[in-house]
Amino acid sequence: MVALCGVVVPAAARADGDPASDVLVDQSVFLPWDADVPAARLTQVQEALATAAREGYPVRVAIVASSSDLGSITALWRRPQTYAEFLGRELSLVYGGRVLVVMPSGFGLSQPGRPPAAREMAAIASPPAPGSSLVADALAAVVRLAAASGHVVTVPAAAGDTQPAAGAVGPAPVAVLVVVGGVVLIAFAWTFSLRARPLDAGDRPAAPG
Repeated sequence: MVALCGVVVPAAARADGDPASDVLVDQSVFLPWDADVPAARLTQVQEALATAAREGYPVRVAIVASSSDLGSITALWRRPQTYAEFLGRELSLVYGGRVLVVMPSGFGLSQPGRPPAAREMAAIASPPAPGSSLVADALAAVVRLAAASGHVVTVPAAAGDTQPAAGAVGPAPVAVLVVVGGVVLIAFAWTFSLRARPLDAGDRPAAPG
């Protein structure tokens, strides 16, 4: 199921202007109108951002996959830092925290009234890998940014996800546990059999003559 309600619908309805600046007024994440993001994945992003806010690192995220996601300001396509500064100014009357922009060409970060710290910019200096999931890139960037400022943010696993989420430590894979357990059982059985098996006639020591 694609998560469109509450995030993408407002963006599509206001696509004649700057969609992200409208959506981020009262929501933590902006997604493109045609983003194929499952509801569980969207919930994962929202929970990670809520955790960051509780830990003292509030940040709102705009994921921009193409120039059409910028509405009427397509001139800022492939300019994530400039767009982040634009968004920060647009939101400053209602939100004073950090704004993270994620584009295929890179990341941008802004906060009204103060430039991003050098350690924060270093945390997002590398652009997303070609063809990667911008949602996953955004989650990883939030974790790195928070860590750069001394805050620990872990990403909860998405519903139905069997892999540990970024920043989380999961249990050892089941296959490894099965193999290790089997080896231990075999070694135990072999040792017990050696102790319990009576010596064969040829193995018994000769009686003293």
